[in-house]
Amino acid sequence: MRLSAAAWISHGRLRRRLGYGPRSRLDLLRNLLTGLVRHERIEAPRARLDEMRFYAEHLIDYAKRGDTDPKAMNMANFWLTEKDLIHKLFKVLAPRFQAHAGNYTRMLQIPNRTTIDRAKMAVIEYKGNPFPPLPIPRRDSGKTLVNQLLKGYKDDVFRTKGAQLQEGHVGTAV
Repeated sequence: MRLSAAAWISHGRLRRRLGYGPRSRLDLLRNLLTGLVRHERIEAPRARLDEMRFYAEHLIDYAKRGDTDPKAMNMANFWLTEKDLIHKLFKVLAPRFQAHAGNYTRMLQIPNRTTIDRAKMAVIEYKGNPFPPLPIPRRDSGKTLVNQLLKGYKDDVFRTKGAQLQEGHVGTAV
């Protein structure tokens, strides 16, 4: 079988199973999205937030249409379980992102849960929220393969130059 034909075969589910069934998954996503709109920053297991992020971005896209658009109102009414947040969505969040074309959320990984199941945890937030910014972890670039090879090369060069200098120095002193 050619490799290109194997790429078209479905090898599993299309999305994560987050609950006991489709209704449970939908309720979980709605509650997470409601919490994000209310608090503008929430912490949960990474898999759940990764699934919810798509819906949070699209909800803002719908809200940017305005509260007079019936489809935008229906989407907000469906996804937000607390109806007092519909006003916040259209009057606070949508104007904040009116100039942006996308990427309304930021997700950062935090240390794993130490109790229960050691689940990978993350924090998701709407950009421009009133909270102090989260520290963005910087990757230690000294640990990459290229930098380790360059460091080894520099050490070899210094070692050989040092050996040549010692041989030359010892030869003139004698």
